[in-house]
Amino acid sequence: MISPSFLLGVLSLSGYVLGHTIFQHVYVNGVDQGHLKGVRYPSYNGPINDVTTDDIICNGGPNPLVTPYDTTIIEIPAGATVTAEFHHGLYPTYVPTDGDDPIATSHKGPIMVYLAKVSSALQTTVTGLQWFKIYEDGLHSDGTWAVDTMITNQGKVNFQMPVCVPNGEYFMRVELIALHGAGSLLGAQFYLECAQIRVTGGGSASPATVSFPGAYGQSDPGILVNIYYPVLTSYTIPGPRPITCGTTAASSTSSSSSRASSSTSSSRSSSSSSSSRASSSSSSSRASSSTSSSRASSSSSSSSSGGAALYGKLFPVSCS
Repeated sequence: MISPSFLLGVLSLSGYVLGHTIFQHVYVNGVDQGHLKGVRYPSYNGPINDVTTDDIICNGGPNPLVTPYDTTIIEIPAGATVTAEFHHGLYPTYVPTDGDDPIATSHKGPIMVYLAKVSSALQTTVTGLQWFKIYEDGLHSDGTWAVDTMITNQGKVNFQMPVCVPNGEYFMRVELIALHGAGSLLGAQFYLECAQIRVTGGGSASPATVSFPGAYGQSDPGILVNIYYPVLTSYTIPGPRPITCGTTAASSTSSSSSRASSSTSSSRSSSSSSSSRASSSSSSSRASSSTSSSRASSSSSSSSSGGAALYGKLFPVSCS
């Protein structure tokens, strides 16, 4: 049931932002964990542009996080299929009448998931943590992007919790990078939020880690890149490569022929070190001509319940 306060969000739609998005919903093995439950979400759906600030950790700053934080800790068994769901506004489900839900089709780019081990997933501090990547998806061999797949799946991104991740509490950082303006410095748009999770039935991996800020540079080839011209044949996903159980994360170039799957066991394995953000960014390309008709009507197997097209709160911001 939708509360009266939620329905008030439909009353004023003019003058609100276009194109942006918020990660706000988690499913575990297809089971809905509740809208906004266990996720630290903002009151404003704008991006982070500067990778050198603490806002690149779990959002905040220009997009104030809603406090007090929800006290839910989402339990995720190692090996489980996890679904992260994005929407343009604070919607409990996909809204087909919002042409920018879950995000504008022009906002093409990669999607990544990181974990940081913490003593308590309810702690307020997010600085000084050590992060390792468990999932990434970037440019596909057919020229589409991870964001295109997410749009087709009505905001949902599926991935596997690696079986070797140790038991304990973590922040799960889900990140989408929109590259439509990334041809100029500070033009890439980072959309990210952190969920509070507890991993059970895990293993004993000791993956290499990175820090935020620090993992990305503003001029990294996957961050300062023109995706329109010339046509991209490869794309370097920022940060380290995802952990693969039995080995630690290593760095590689995301080739257009390597379509990252939702299981970490199929993540790009490479023998180069995590510090080497591989070659090939170049001036790049790819026309962003995906239309709203590409928003397929079928969602993933973990689609949320309910089918009413109900608007949540849209956030007044400057559009870019």
